[in-house]
Amino acid sequence: MDETTVVVTGGSQGIGAACVRAFASEGATVVACAREVDPIETMAARFETVEAVRADVRDEYDVERLMETAARLGEGIDIVVANAGVNHGTPGEMNLAAEPYSRFDDTLRTNVRGVFTTVKEAVPHLSDGARILVPSGSIAREAKPGMGAYAISKAGTEALVRGFATDIDQTVGVVDPGLVATEVTGGQGRDPEDVAPMFLWAATDCPTEDLDGQVVDLRAWKKATR
Repeated sequence: MDETTVVVTGGSQGIGAACVRAFASEGATVVACAREVDPIETMAARFETVEAVRADVRDEYDVERLMETAARLGEGIDIVVANAGVNHGTPGEMNLAAEPYSRFDDTLRTNVRGVFTTVKEAVPHLSDGARILVPSGSIAREAKPGMGAYAISKAGTEALVRGFATDIDQTVGVVDPGLVATEVTGGQGRDPEDVAPMFLWAATDCPTEDLDGQVVDLRAWKKATR
């Protein structure tokens, strides 16, 4: 992946940080962004090909600058992992009827509008064969109690993926790695390092027709790579 340019939002922890390390280990140039820049600067110090950029996906001007920075490092952007997301509550304890307006608004602003902004600002800089990967989970398709605005935001995110897949030439797909131990999930699930290879596969070897506008899950990855 020596001539590949990758952008990872929410790259300071969890799935995002694991993806930064995985792509950088394969030789890709990785532009990692987060609201808190110290963790990604630490990764940039470890990998010569990692560029740390402070950016908030809720701010389109931050994201515009992020994509311009990435595009200047290579011949366009080849892979985007639109990973940045929040969950303001404890999974299973977020009754939707009791969701505060402020929490609902920020969750959708970050998880839905943030993905919209990430893809929209990336489009002018994408290479012809670029792929955009958006992490999601079954909560977007299967209602579970106490998941509040987070579940709504993931459903909206998957709708965005289908819309962009229809409207742009590049490949846009959902990657569902199952439950992963992050701050968003309250530390429940698989180690992010264990699922980062799934994102590498989705970015490179997953058939386009299986990914574009679709959801590729853990089972599909394991079946394809066993």
